[in-house]
Amino acid sequence: MDCKETKSNLQELGMKERQLLKNIKQLKLKYFGHVVRHNNLEKLCLEGAVEGRRGRGRPRRRWTQDISDWLGFSVREASILAQDRDGFRSAVWEATSYKDPP
Repeated sequence: MDCKETKSNLQELGMKERQLLKNIKQLKLKYFGHVVRHNNLEKLCLEGAVEGRRGRGRPRRRWTQDISDWLGFSVREASILAQDRDGFRSAVWEATSYKDPP
């Protein structure tokens, strides 16, 4: 196998992986906006308003921590922003758009 072929294959795989991660991030952010705009069981679970105790050990990374990291807002601010669909849509676009490295 030629070294150039291997390098181009790895670059192609890297591009596919980045696109996949971008799609996952975009879908997760869109779902967050959808859930936050409605008052239902999913919203209660997302806010953590479920009774009971957490198990032992290190606290797990929360789903909302990704939302906060990607948008650059607190979850509360993101929830308020999600009420404005157009504003939230542009925030999601900004969070998921990236420039390809040279």
